[in-house]
Amino acid sequence: MAERPAERPRPTASVARFGFTDEHAEQRLRAAGWWATDGPADGAGSVLAAFARSPEPDQALRGAERIREADEAAWPELLAALRADAALRGRLLAVLGTSTALTDFLVANPGQWRRLAGAGTAPEEYPADLLAAVRPPAGPLTGAAAEAALRAAYRGLLLEVAAADLAHLVQPEVPELPYAEVADRLTTLADAALRAGLAVAEHEQGDGGAVDTARLAVVAMGKCGGRELNYVSDVDVIFVGDGDLQVATRVAAGMLRVVGRACFEVDAALRPEGKAGALVRTLDGHEAYYAKWARTWEFQALLKARPAAGDAALGGRYVELVTPLVWSAAERENFVTDVQQMRRRVERHVPAELVDRELKLGRGGLRDVEFAVQLLQLVHGRADTALRSASTIEALRALGAGGYVGRADAAELEASYEFLRTVEHRLQLRRLRRTHLFPDPARTAELRWLARACGVRPSRGRGEGEVLLTEFRRHLQRIRRLHEKLFYRPLLDAVARVPTAALRLTTEQAASRLAALGYTAPDGALHHIRALTTGVSRRAAIQQTLLPVLLDLLADTPDPDGGLLAYRRVSEALAETPWYLRVLRDEPAVVERLAMLLGTAKLVPDLLVRAPEVLQLLGDPERLAGRSPEEVARSLRAAARRQPGLNAAVAAARSLRRHELLRVACADLLGLLDVPAVCGALSSVWSAVLQAALAAAIRAKAAEVGGEPARIAVIGMGRLGGAELGYSSDADVLFVCRPAEGADDGAALKFATAVAETVRKVLGAPSQDPALQVDANLRPEGRQGPLVRTLDSYRAYYARWGEVWEAQALLRARFVAGDPDLGNEFVAAIDPVRYPEGGLDAAKVREVRRIKARVETERMPRGADPTVHAKLGRGGLADVEWTAQLWQLRYAHEIPALRTMSTPEALRALGAAGLAAEADVGHLVEAWQLATRARNAATLARGKPVDQLPTSGRELAAVARVFGYSADDDPGEFLDYYRRTTRRAHAVVQRLFYED
Repeated sequence: MAERPAERPRPTASVARFGFTDEHAEQRLRAAGWWATDGPADGAGSVLAAFARSPEPDQALRGAERIREADEAAWPELLAALRADAALRGRLLAVLGTSTALTDFLVANPGQWRRLAGAGTAPEEYPADLLAAVRPPAGPLTGAAAEAALRAAYRGLLLEVAAADLAHLVQPEVPELPYAEVADRLTTLADAALRAGLAVAEHEQGDGGAVDTARLAVVAMGKCGGRELNYVSDVDVIFVGDGDLQVATRVAAGMLRVVGRACFEVDAALRPEGKAGALVRTLDGHEAYYAKWARTWEFQALLKARPAAGDAALGGRYVELVTPLVWSAAERENFVTDVQQMRRRVERHVPAELVDRELKLGRGGLRDVEFAVQLLQLVHGRADTALRSASTIEALRALGAGGYVGRADAAELEASYEFLRTVEHRLQLRRLRRTHLFPDPARTAELRWLARACGVRPSRGRGEGEVLLTEFRRHLQRIRRLHEKLFYRPLLDAVARVPTAALRLTTEQAASRLAALGYTAPDGALHHIRALTTGVSRRAAIQQTLLPVLLDLLADTPDPDGGLLAYRRVSEALAETPWYLRVLRDEPAVVERLAMLLGTAKLVPDLLVRAPEVLQLLGDPERLAGRSPEEVARSLRAAARRQPGLNAAVAAARSLRRHELLRVACADLLGLLDVPAVCGALSSVWSAVLQAALAAAIRAKAAEVGGEPARIAVIGMGRLGGAELGYSSDADVLFVCRPAEGADDGAALKFATAVAETVRKVLGAPSQDPALQVDANLRPEGRQGPLVRTLDSYRAYYARWGEVWEAQALLRARFVAGDPDLGNEFVAAIDPVRYPEGGLDAAKVREVRRIKARVETERMPRGADPTVHAKLGRGGLADVEWTAQLWQLRYAHEIPALRTMSTPEALRALGAAGLAAEADVGHLVEAWQLATRARNAATLARGKPVDQLPTSGRELAAVARVFGYSADDDPGEFLDYYRRTTRRAHAVVQRLFYED
């Protein structure tokens, strides 16, 4: 018979009655002076009772023991204070039993426990405390010294906030600090840290009075703006500058560094254009952006904007500027739809296995409350200024008081929101790490600790953890119910207007039917149906006929809810287009294909509302997929050439590119074009856009200077040069010029540079379409080098300074725009560089390998899965392309077939020349085409550039559907196929690239 496992040693019963479970608890109590031979030492009973009420007595005891070991000399003082001072006892033991991170702080900083005796620091004194830490009497601190001082002072004040927040757990007679007050104190502390960090940054930049030439305001956003901060939060900010923006930007960057290293991460990604935009903008710059380019979610974010640090007057002017924009945002087209779509998108990103434990983003989580409140604020707050609060709780109370939300609903939502925020605070306090994940129910010890930290006690024979879990689930369900009730107003009985027996149902029955079809938000679907079918117009009557069919078709797509939302967007945008509904009514194939496209690819509706004519091609596969790239390029150039000026020419080119992108995307998704055809079509239209923009820019600049002092050619590089562009690719180029007859090099270079800069600027201007970025960073000397060189200058540079990576980059160089004679001469001039006589010596081969290893290390995003990263992953695009290019550098001088810009052609040439086995070549070509198509499919599905393939959810299902997997197939089978194919290719790369 197997032996029973030995029971874990338990503490003595006399110690266990105080909540200790550690077998060494009595020994520790004796060492600390709290336990005599037969029980509590004199005067220690109240201390042990406090331990018993601590969220985790053993943890609190170990923390006290560590404090004693860290400062033995001060221990008698602390011991006496704990026995005599109930307030200190409650605060300290509550902190020790809750937060291991704050315990570490107390151990590392002996004497900091004294902060918890007495009244503590008043919140209004936080700024002065932190400023004093970085500006000691000896002089202001900078660099690492300032960061260390700010970190210690900030953590000390955070300790005080936490102690005040937790004290009621150990001292029942102490009133619990309201959630709103805790959040307000944390926000005040964050504001003080921003101000202190700004002071350090200003001092670091202040030599010679440079800092006086600029003004900088720090505007708090998000939870900080709403005075709702957690213990561990990113603090979202926007910077507003005046005067010397370079100085202001350096100060802002310094503040980000100082505060980020000392206190918390400061995130400026909510600024115009996000991380790609300027860190600091003037008021005028912000105004211009919000007036022309801002999207709905940006106005929603601005609802919480609040000056927090820096120039208060400038920050106030910024808030005055954006306030009217925020409260008119609801008038934007599709405003409510955009907000609802955003919430669904956020929710879909939560992993399925965590959705029931996600406090913040999951169903019934904090975001459900915040989105519902903000949507109601933005809709009704235009006329009712009482709703214009940045605080979720205050706004919710105002909505209830104003009748926009039932009083009972508002009270329930507020209680559930505060419950989840309290749980979130306790989870973050333990290790001072940002987390929003409720513990796994199987981890009973962690649940018990969290329950006690939240003030939950046993009830009716159930332990604290079980009670907390029940409460957590109850609050999630309540929030989700109220969210759906508020977020998807008005009432959904409008589905009865659809004259189809299947949809002549009550509201409850309609929602059940849509849920059975696969709609995850049936209430939202019914909302869209009502919007499309309301009224007695002809348009509404046709929609009533179409929708029953369309709903079933969308149900078979990866994202039925997103597809219906997209259909509504397209229908509303094309409401005045006379042929739109007629085509859908009379051509069933168009409806079927449109449903597949809208439920699969988010990029399609974005393009379709601006290029609706492509919809008519869906009924004719030959017209959809049959246009030759050359014909498209000619049409685009001719249309741009007919325009009267530069901007008009570029607008015409953009319009035709939009049409072509949508046409190719539709044909691609419907399986009518293979990978080479897609890449060739996208590359051809990009080249045509460059040709049109270059010609228009030359005409414009020539008119300004009275002639053309230079001939200009654009050389395509990278994927553009290889005619292998995807939907998310930039255009890598080189600009080369030649002086016209009678012109000198200086005049020619000045003219050509102005033209090149104009081309980059007009094409790279912000647009709703996929980006048109012209990247010239592969030029000699990179970004530090001149944008344009003469042909002779390129020859001289490559002859004297060219490195092996530049020769590798030139392998895909080809003429794409401008003067063809000059372009062809450039290509002929670089042939000896990219096809070096004698190939590469061993040192250069090693250099290529070293560079590839460095690129993989530096450019692979942190946390990315290398098995599904299409660009840099194992067996992905970079693996295959670098392998082909290394062999081209080594042997193209003697094997003409290797002198190609196409990666698949170069690989096949390797096989034909006997340099690689045909099977190996087959594996590489297959992996390259698979990675290219998968990357394109993921970009279309997500609606924005992406290199890593999705590994779960609707986006993975969409990518799998593009590859022919049915709705009944597990999309994970596609990932298995992808990994299997690229794994084989990677093994080939290891042999061909790294082995001689």
